[in-house]
Amino acid sequence: MSTVASRTFVSTPQRDAHRTWEAVVDLLTQGQPDGPREELDAVGGIAASVIADRTPAESPIVVTCDGPRTRIYCIYDDDAVDGSDANEDALGFDPLNGDWHVSLPCTADDLDWVQVALKEHSERITGRTAGEPVTKNDQASEETAGLTLNPDEFLKS
Repeated sequence: MSTVASRTFVSTPQRDAHRTWEAVVDLLTQGQPDGPREELDAVGGIAASVIADRTPAESPIVVTCDGPRTRIYCIYDDDAVDGSDANEDALGFDPLNGDWHVSLPCTADDLDWVQVALKEHSERITGRTAGEPVTKNDQASEETAGLTLNPDEFLKS
């Protein structure tokens, strides 16, 4: 079983959806100005749309990497104003270490356009229907679906 970290971000009305995504990106990139930040910033409008739709209230943004998995939730309305349920503390590990991926939850009605829009900017950042589980990462599931083992070739020296 893998380790999972969870963080909860304050969103609307305390901070708008775009600023919420910026705070998430700051957490994930640990303040680094280059590398993954560019990819995460490139999908800012799409991620802000997902956050504005409030899907991360119950179904988290999931970040997988070569280390622990990170789940990111958002709180809204009075909970956001109060802020007592928020936890935006830094992580004790690099959540984008190695082969990282981010899965954004969205409504079933938005899934098609979210996936198409994200693919224009990144292979590592994907969309899924809110409530759907993330195995290791969405891309890995697609890539390995067609693999088969040929025992004769495998056993050759």
